[in-house]
Amino acid sequence: MSVALRVLIVEDSEDDTALLLRELQRGGYDVSYERVDSPTAMNSALSRQEWDIVISDHSMPHFSGTNALSLLRTKGPEVPFIFVSGTMGEEAAVAALKDGAQDYVMKGNLKRLVPAVQRELREVEQRRERKHLERQVQQLQKFEAIGRLAGGIAHDFNNVICAILGWAELEYKDAQPGTRLQERLQKICDQAQRAAGLTSQLLAFARRQVLQPRRIDLNNLVEEGISLLRRVIGEDIEICLRPAANLRVTLADPVQIDQVLMNLCLNARDAMPKGGRLVIETQNVDIDEEYCRLHTYYVRPGSFVLLTVSDTGIGMDAAMIDRIFEPFFTTKEIGKGTGLGLATVFGIVKQHGGFINVYSEPGKGTTFRVYLPGDSGAPEPPKAEPDEQPQKGTETILLAEDHESLRELAQETLGALGYHVILASNGIEAVQLFKDNSDRIDLVVMDVVMPGMSGPDAYLNMSAIRPDLGVVFTTGYTTEQACLTSMVEKGASVLQKPYGAKGLSRVIRVALGRKRLNDSH
Repeated sequence: MSVALRVLIVEDSEDDTALLLRELQRGGYDVSYERVDSPTAMNSALSRQEWDIVISDHSMPHFSGTNALSLLRTKGPEVPFIFVSGTMGEEAAVAALKDGAQDYVMKGNLKRLVPAVQRELREVEQRRERKHLERQVQQLQKFEAIGRLAGGIAHDFNNVICAILGWAELEYKDAQPGTRLQERLQKICDQAQRAAGLTSQLLAFARRQVLQPRRIDLNNLVEEGISLLRRVIGEDIEICLRPAANLRVTLADPVQIDQVLMNLCLNARDAMPKGGRLVIETQNVDIDEEYCRLHTYYVRPGSFVLLTVSDTGIGMDAAMIDRIFEPFFTTKEIGKGTGLGLATVFGIVKQHGGFINVYSEPGKGTTFRVYLPGDSGAPEPPKAEPDEQPQKGTETILLAEDHESLRELAQETLGALGYHVILASNGIEAVQLFKDNSDRIDLVVMDVVMPGMSGPDAYLNMSAIRPDLGVVFTTGYTTEQACLTSMVEKGASVLQKPYGAKGLSRVIRVALGRKRLNDSH
């Protein structure tokens, strides 16, 4: 099978050009070419299209190969350049190579032409791959740095939001129903929840979320998600679902993957202001070592479930694609978006051990491909919706929190629900208080990140004394993901900040209920 090759030939002789073409065709190339013999003609040819290789004579009546090489390097620095000459001496050949030519072939020995072309095309492809990988490494390093900054900001911000939300909720319950005070308190709660949504997106990008994965059927999740999104997407956009039969399950947090689907679909909607077509597909994909080598350095081989979201919208150029996953980068008008949607998608997919690719051209739409690790077994049923009313109790709870306002808030909230609360301001103090009161503490509620000793480390000290001790970890984000994940698998509960009275009371009742169930067995 012939290999397509676009050749720009700088040559004043039509006969010599015919010899070059014949040699290339004998070597298995399907050649499309243009012959030029002046700076003006060459400049026009370079502007008109891209070329795979330039082959040039050295001496011509109105043009020189050296000038042709200089002109090419101002236009296409990566395009290989080979001299083919009958008069080129050794000194001129060495000088040409120093100036940026890749090789030279004598016209009396054209058998060297095809091997020289093959080598240079191979090397230019390798150079492009290296540069592509270097750009990807630089981009991911940039994302890592931004992610660390975003995670730290979100952690501190979440503590503040949690305090604002909690105190406002307490006052709301005490306020006279229907009064302007209660209305204003409700607005404070609403804005705090909105701020919490932004920090949640930052944490997702930074991959600091604590995932709660289970085996899910991606087809079911897509079908349910789109049924809710149809009204938001609009009637002028046709939605086409193409679910794969016998799709593997994927071990994932359904809430987070639903966020991925929603952000990709809303991004597609915004790219089609005059309507269009949105296609959502799923399929099983097996990634091999060759694919990993050719595509991107952070891809790993294995079995994946692929979610593809395509639109027929305005598309993106290469410069935009390079920045599309950066937090706060947006092409929308001020006030039309946060620039966190695709950054959130990137972080969630990466934290699940998957990867994401984007393909787009201006005016030709965009396709996002999300690869999630496949798993075996049957999908797990969805969890039942919890009771939204704060539940009371009489148990004794040891609460460790280094943020003073949150500590006071939790004490008042739990005290109002009937619990007895023992407070600690750090992990070391919590361990000592537990040792002093181990026989009467029913549950510990601990912040993950605290000075002196972290929540997980403090709990390990406590559970060494009482292996049956139940625990709830509260977190704005955690760098101890592996440790916390293993504890969740063993029965620990996790409560994401910011939380309100309902969320706190619910997770405490679930943890105490689990402890009683274990005790009965």
